[in-house]
This record gives sequence, C-alpha cells and structure tokens, in this order.
Amino acid sequence: MIIGLVTAVAASACYGTGSVLQAVGSRRSAREEAAARGSAAGVTEHGGPSLSSTAKAAVTWEFILGTVLDLIGFGLGALAARLLPLFLSQTIISANLVITAVLSIKLLGIRLKRPEWASIAVLCAALIMLAVAAGPEGGHHVAMAVHWWLLGISVVLIAGGSLIVRRLGASGAIVAGLLSGLGFGALGVGVRILNGLDPFSLGQLLGDPALYAILVGGLGGMYLHTVALQIGSVNGATAALVVGETVVPGAVGVLWLGDSSRPGLGWLAAIGFVLAVVSAVGVAYFGSEEIEEHGAQPKVPEPAHR
Repeated sequence: MIIGLVTAVAASACYGTGSVLQAVGSRRSAREEAAARGSAAGVTEHGGPSLSSTAKAAVTWEFILGTVLDLIGFGLGALAARLLPLFLSQTIISANLVITAVLSIKLLGIRLKRPEWASIAVLCAALIMLAVAAGPEGGHHVAMAVHWWLLGISVVLIAGGSLIVRRLGASGAIVAGLLSGLGFGALGVGVRILNGLDPFSLGQLLGDPALYAILVGGLGGMYLHTVALQIGSVNGATAALVVGETVVPGAVGVLWLGDSSRPGLGWLAAIGFVLAVVSAVGVAYFGSEEIEEHGAQPKVPEPAHR
C-alpha cells in the first residue's frame, strides 16, 4: 500500500508539471504562428487548432519536456494501478490538478479565484478521505471479452472525440479535456487487467487487446489534452480530464475488479470520491472563465495602415 501511494503521488507530480509545460509550449507555438501568418493561422473553419498547429506545438522544448514527464508519470501510474484500488490510484494521480493550478500562476500568469482555491482545498480533503478509507486492491483477471470491449471503446472515444472536438472549435476545450481523461481512464483499466505481466509472458502480452487499448487511450489522450491546452483554460481542461480519468476507472474497479474500502469505512470512501469529482468539476467551471480574461491564444496586433 505504501509503495503504491508513493508511486501515485510521484505520478501526479509528473503529470501536473508536464501539463503546465505542455501548455507553455502550446501557447508559445500558437503565438509564433499567429505572428508569422496572421491571427487566423493554424485555426480550422470551426475555430479550433489545425493538425499542423498541434504538431508544431508538440515539437517545442517545453512540450517535449512535459511529454517526458508524462511518460515517467505513465510508468509510475501504471505501477500504482497494479498496487492500489483504481478509485484511489486514479484519484491521487488526478490530484495533479493542484500542481497544475499552482504552477500555472508562475508560468502562465494565471490568477486563481477564490472558488478555484476552495475547490482545490476540497479536492485535497477528499484525497485524504480516500487514502484513509481504501482497502486492498481487487483482482487483475477478467473475461477476454472485457479486453476486447475496452479496446473498441477506446478507439471510438479517441477517433470520434477528435472529430467532435475539431467541429466544436474554440468552445471544445472542456470536452477535449474530458475525452482525454476518459482515454487515460481506459489506460488505467487496461494496465490493471493486462495479461502476461505476472508471470511475464511476451506472447500473452502482445496478444492481449488491453495492451492496444492502453496505447490508443494513452496516445489519444495526450493528443486531445494538447488540443484542450491550445484552445482553453489549462486548469479547466485539466479538471475535466480529472473527472474522466477518475469516475469511470473507479466504478470499474469497484463493480468488476473487486476493489473495496476498509471494513466500516465504505461511507468515507464514497464521500471522498464524490467530493473529489465535484471539486474537480468546480475547478473546471470556474477555470473555464480564464479563457475569457487571458485568452488561450493571444491576439495579434493589426498591421498599421500605410
């Protein structure tokens, strides 16, 4: 349990720092492209970032460093998902929202409002409740049909979600954050049920659809999160991600994998889980107003008349 808690906290720190660095890189790329080609550059007809704009954001040094931290966080989070109940591991990892919010003050110049600080404080309290109430993790084995369902759902979420977000344009940041969270949630479930790890068997591992669900959910989640950071509030998008990667895996762990709380503390775990989700939604709601005040993509001054 202790090793699982430590790895989950470390994964949270990596993800939180990585999100802000990726936001810095995404917005710097957007500024440079807008300055070079005009304010409409890198934007689709619906107002969202183009594929080329997203690709350019992904090669900035800040974004690359943030991605490296995400990969480290992925490894630590995968270990935590095997050692802890999913409702605990995913919620702790989702607490990267706190780190994201604090670092965004320094690196993005964002000023958090009182409701945001209050929501973050509630989230921290909810995490303490969950840590106190969590019991041992459940099993790792489910029917192979579940592995295939996980892969199919992951593909539909990422492919369909990408199309929807691009049609929503500049108003799709929260949706993109939520879908990226669902992708990461599928990753967490996939890691938990993955065959061929204990004992290790390369053939079983490569033949397991859950492995490919992990790849689709992880890579697709990173892509959608990048889009969300380009077009909206970093705290709002990350908070929506928190909801997506916490609620579904937590429910799957309890309903199908045997995750449970300590005897007599089920009520505390339930309250903590609900408070964690509600507080994350609060940050998403209040943080979405940042886009109106700061703007995800700074305006380019109009050229002077000759």
